[in-house]
Amino acid sequence: MSAVWGAAHSLFFSGHFIQTVAVCFVVFLIILVFFKRRKNLPPSPSGSWPVVGHLLSLGRAPHLKLTEWRKQYGDVYTVRMGMEDVVVLNGYRAIKEALVDYKDAFSSRPNNYVLSLLTGFGKDIVFSPFNQAYKEKRKFAYSALRNLGMRMGPGSVEENIREEARQLCLKLSEQGGAQPRDTADNLTVSVANIICSMVFGKRYDYDDEKFLQLSKIVNKLVARVGSSQLMMVFPFLRFVPGVNSRIKNIVEDSKEVIAFVRQEITKHRETLDSENPRDFIDLLLIELQTQNKTDCFTEENIVWIIQDLFVAGLETTTTTLRWGLLYMVLCPEEQQKVQAELDSVLGTGHDVPTLAHRSQLPYTEATIMEIQRIRTITPLSGPHATTENTTFRGYAIPAGTQVFPNLWSANMDPEYWPDPEKFDPRRFLDSDVKLVTRPESFMPFSTGRRVCLGEQLAKMELFLLFSSLLKHFTFKLPEGAAAPSTDGITGITLVPPKVNMCITKC
Repeated sequence: MSAVWGAAHSLFFSGHFIQTVAVCFVVFLIILVFFKRRKNLPPSPSGSWPVVGHLLSLGRAPHLKLTEWRKQYGDVYTVRMGMEDVVVLNGYRAIKEALVDYKDAFSSRPNNYVLSLLTGFGKDIVFSPFNQAYKEKRKFAYSALRNLGMRMGPGSVEENIREEARQLCLKLSEQGGAQPRDTADNLTVSVANIICSMVFGKRYDYDDEKFLQLSKIVNKLVARVGSSQLMMVFPFLRFVPGVNSRIKNIVEDSKEVIAFVRQEITKHRETLDSENPRDFIDLLLIELQTQNKTDCFTEENIVWIIQDLFVAGLETTTTTLRWGLLYMVLCPEEQQKVQAELDSVLGTGHDVPTLAHRSQLPYTEATIMEIQRIRTITPLSGPHATTENTTFRGYAIPAGTQVFPNLWSANMDPEYWPDPEKFDPRRFLDSDVKLVTRPESFMPFSTGRRVCLGEQLAKMELFLLFSSLLKHFTFKLPEGAAAPSTDGITGITLVPPKVNMCITKC
């Protein structure tokens, strides 16, 4: 008997047994946390698994699944992203109610390791927590952009954009129209140069090696962050060898962009004239000189705010233009209507349009808006987080809860947009063929306190670049080529496939 007891005692205290008990205990805790849901959260779809939550159900196009679940679970429901509860807002009314009517409660950002790496852990604007520092940084950045001409009229950035439109058309003409080609690289260079003109006070030649290197780094950075979504949900993966190589690459790419920006800041400081600011960097440096130094706005903030402008401004505008040209080759009759309107207003001259032409080009404007509606480039907006415990539509949402405003569900809502997958610019025209400027359930730039800081700049870029391209060229698929997919690839933005198209002068 004593021998049996001794053997049992030895087995009980063996390392193998202790490891088994430890594993079982961890699994028990995971299951306990999983099933112990917070009281009175919005309803949750079935199919959530321990540890991974609804990730397996969401797949590669989460905006589509979240929109589908709206039919069963309503405008407000909860999904599990890994071990975290995330509240999803669907449809125009719920999104507007939360982000506008309850803006004090829904205006922060979640604590996300990957995005924090990209933004200096809250030193930027886009992913900064909602606090006094955020308010001051955003207020000043918006004021600086307006001073630089993010508006119509004399002294506007319009002429910089028009110059880039001319250079883009010239580049496409030089490349010739014999061989089908993709326009993504040329569009990227044009949009990047517009940002450089505002931020650094200069544009670069298309073949400038330093400029091309910066554009490539920014593109790589965006692509790597977009492919790191699993690490956003499971940040502990950054400690797993091999898996964490992507994080290391993001850090290295970001360092290169930051180094480029710091060099420009040093050059600007050496030649700064406080009475005659030349660009965004000058305005930021002057602000630092005139204000009492606080933690709300420092030179370190300047670096990360400028990276925001490049990463967010470059990717979103370029992607929208790429979708626009894709839909023009898929809908040649709509392309012809835009071109006919441009010819009727601008004549047969070869210069590019101005912002003053916008009111005379309602179909062109409506086409751009339809491009933004039918393929929302940020389907889930930027992730929000609640600043405080709040009650929303009868549900109790704790402070710090991550919130996804599903912009796709608003822009593709059949209640507002019949046959939403049909490309139809007439949705944005009234019975007098005038542009409907503020339609309900149209949210390409989100809404509320986190609405896109560069919205006005983006609208100027999209109108001037898109109308210039359609004024000078016709875009079509090669003879016999299959129609490209419009599903898009989900990353930081919803990106169209690369499309080789024939580009001929009008």
